[in-house]
Amino acid sequence: MARLRGNLHAHTTFSDGVRSPERLIAEYETLGYDFLAITDHDDWIGDQYWRALASLSPGLLLFHGVELNYEPLSQHVGKVVGDHETLYVLNHPARYRLTVGETLARIEIITRDGLPLDAVEVTDTGQYRPLYDSAAIPLVKIATDDAHRPPHFGRAWIEVEAPRDRDAIIRAIRAGDFRLGFAPPMA
Repeated sequence: MARLRGNLHAHTTFSDGVRSPERLIAEYETLGYDFLAITDHDDWIGDQYWRALASLSPGLLLFHGVELNYEPLSQHVGKVVGDHETLYVLNHPARYRLTVGETLARIEIITRDGLPLDAVEVTDTGQYRPLYDSAAIPLVKIATDDAHRPPHFGRAWIEVEAPRDRDAIIRAIRAGDFRLGFAPPMA
């Protein structure tokens, strides 16, 4: 089985990113990525977003997704959509400066309200934040770029042991069959 490299959190001009979907995909293809999830903000997009993503035919495996704003907490939750499976990610707790205890409380509230969180980001715009890479947090730990602009592209990724299939990748992530990757720190 191949080891696939990917990013599960990226933004385009449909929300607050600086690249169109086509140009963002080209950036990640140039970096040698095997898969990418475009996850623009749910309160910025409309039907044209989903049609635009569906019309793309990239070389890499594209996940359609969205970054949900969980209003009661003003917390972002990534929704990465496979063919039949969906992965929910607690996005960037470091940006909110959450303690581990506060992170656990948010996980409990969000899952109680019906979003079945699978993973938590241990990065903030691709920078590793070890506080969230804690066994106390009962979710798989993933690294993402949260790519909005060029300095973010290629900073952090996951490498998954899975067939080149959206649902297989999501199942591998849930099972912890992956490793994290990080670019060297910027000077």
